[in-house]
Amino acid sequence: MLEQNDALATIAVKNLETARKFYEGTLGLSPAHTEGAEAVTYNSGSSQLLVYRSQYAGTNKATAVTWQIGDDIEEAVQTLKARGVIFEHYDLPDLARKGDVHVGRAMKAAWFKDPDGNILALVGQ
Repeated sequence: MLEQNDALATIAVKNLETARKFYEGTLGLSPAHTEGAEAVTYNSGSSQLLVYRSQYAGTNKATAVTWQIGDDIEEAVQTLKARGVIFEHYDLPDLARKGDVHVGRAMKAAWFKDPDGNILALVGQ
């Protein structure tokens, strides 16, 4: 039923202005639509990301959004680090860490958090 419909990633934040500085300034996303002080939708490749104000912001302890970076993951990590992003380090089975990038199982991944503690990921090959 849903296989032909686009999905929209959704992130809850406490302060939309703080979130906008991060998602626009740090991550470089472009707003597609703004709904006042309550929500903003960003374009990201051929998909979109909805960032909205909620009292439950930052309560998700799992990855909320993953960007598929391809072969450029190390470059993306270095660019984000230069913009002040701090990457998370996890002890995961079958993955070894090379700097901030976890490598193994024919993939590379790096995780970081937004200002509300939402976990975001970059995945490459």
